[in-house]
Amino acid sequence: MEMKITTLDGKAAGSATLPDAIFGLEPRSDILQRCVKWQLSRRQRGTRKTKGRSDINRTKKKVGQQKGGGVARHGAASANLFRGGGRSFGPVVRSHATDLPKKVRALALKHALSAKAKDGGIILIDKASVKDGKTKILAQHFDKLGLINALIVDGAVVEASFKSAARNIPNIDVLPVQGINVYDILRRKKLVLTKAALDALEARFK
Repeated sequence: MEMKITTLDGKAAGSATLPDAIFGLEPRSDILQRCVKWQLSRRQRGTRKTKGRSDINRTKKKVGQQKGGGVARHGAASANLFRGGGRSFGPVVRSHATDLPKKVRALALKHALSAKAKDGGIILIDKASVKDGKTKILAQHFDKLGLINALIVDGAVVEASFKSAARNIPNIDVLPVQGINVYDILRRKKLVLTKAALDALEARFK
């Protein structure tokens, strides 16, 4: 697939070929769903916890007599039946992370890139750089390109001034190429790749 490369000013800067092995697949929603679920499950903190019976600091003395009291034969006051007792089957601190094979993760990334290419949501720019790191100037460039909701992926290192300028613009994410992921690609309407990012992706999946 042949695509034009532009500058941030919207001027032509040549063209590039998107390899079909990465950008020309037929997107599969099941693979994308598995990868997104895997990513989000790893983000969950899993720190919710309630006190169980063993965590309650109450007397362990038997509540009443075993016989003759005319009531149930209760034991310690920390039982879940009593007010102030422990909770039965409450949440505990745990990891929500699931496993996903590396090959499936790599395939999901290809399908996410292919989905963007199929929808016409990919824009190629020559480089991600802005003069003096000014947010106002960068926002004007984005208006020329029609970028309202986008993920911008640069090479191995993102220019510090560009990253700081884009940080204050809503619905704009900036990542180095090694941080590209399925969830961030799908949650933004446009995917902006620099030439360095495109070369790195081709080398990664070669």
